[in-house]
Amino acid sequence: MLQQIFQKIDEHYEEMIEIRRYLHKHPELSFHEKETAKYIAQYYEDLHMPYETNIGGNGVIATLKGKHPGKTIALRADFDALPIQDKKDVPYKSTVPGVMHACGHDGHTATLLVLAKVMQQFQNDIHGTIVFLHQHAEEITPGGAKPIVESGAIDHVDKVFGNHLWATTPLGTLQTRPGVFMAGTDKFEITVKGKGGHGAYPHETKDALLIGAEIVSQLQNIISRRISPLETAVITVGSFHAGNSFNVIADEATLVGTVRYLDEAVQAVVKREITQVVKGICLANNAEYDVNYSEGYPPVVNHEEDVATLFKASEHIPEIKEKYVSEAQMGGEDFAYYVRQKEGVFFFTGAQKERHSYPHHHPMFDFDERAMPIAAKTFISAYFESQK
Repeated sequence: MLQQIFQKIDEHYEEMIEIRRYLHKHPELSFHEKETAKYIAQYYEDLHMPYETNIGGNGVIATLKGKHPGKTIALRADFDALPIQDKKDVPYKSTVPGVMHACGHDGHTATLLVLAKVMQQFQNDIHGTIVFLHQHAEEITPGGAKPIVESGAIDHVDKVFGNHLWATTPLGTLQTRPGVFMAGTDKFEITVKGKGGHGAYPHETKDALLIGAEIVSQLQNIISRRISPLETAVITVGSFHAGNSFNVIADEATLVGTVRYLDEAVQAVVKREITQVVKGICLANNAEYDVNYSEGYPPVVNHEEDVATLFKASEHIPEIKEKYVSEAQMGGEDFAYYVRQKEGVFFFTGAQKERHSYPHHHPMFDFDERAMPIAAKTFISAYFESQK
């Protein structure tokens, strides 16, 4: 039966492309995905498949109950876009100024919708229940996964599988790892309050820009001198604003950045040391400060048994030429909330374009659409393997 399902997925490849490109042309930002949610709901309405909307916000969940007893397994796809201007010259370029699908979530959605359509044709042969989980707001904390979990919508689910089309690895590859697969993602904002003045008289001021620059430099010492070399963490200051004129010394500076970690004990050290560094530098410069540290998504921790199930399931898929246990990724994912509550695994499906490949979150981002049916086959193969 699995080969019959694969054949049907291939037969619907053009529909996958059509859905993906429509969504690519009509992106919506996190927590504002009203029309996308309606599109998804209408698709299930047309299939006459039971579904619910407004799950934890804009989430949509459809259910396909097989005729035979078995486990209930959720397959998750996210559908929000990013505040990036689409600079590709393609027919399906975003029509929304300053918003684009720059991470493949349009492909995730198309994959899951078509898989639902295909599997409905095999409903009488299915053991267990497939939950098609369409999640909003993956890109921005607090994200959509947490409120979906808190809503109780997956309380009855036994396992959750999640896929990301990965545009930086070749088509035909599958990667994941047991244990910590993706990093926890925190955010911090530091405000330095000095004393502004004339650029010609620095001795009469407390230069917030200079103090801020020292903080940027010293924050990296937390990684190199406060964290064990055997541990992994990242501190990145992505935004630094101070001053507005060439001859005026800034009285205030704002630094915004992210912390990535794999171990929560490391997170605690970094969080504490950031405040200590800022406090020490500002004290030395007789300046005031404020540190706002926000904890974001926790690390994605895959369940070992489900990783093994996934790799075994992939053996049935001829398009997968290479599968491997990857190193931990410092990117983050709110899929972490699902695998904190349920067994499951998050994995990457290679989707790199053969020419003109760009990374995720880039204005020229795109992916090889042939990865979508591979992801669909991986999902359903893992589903059947989990029922054994």
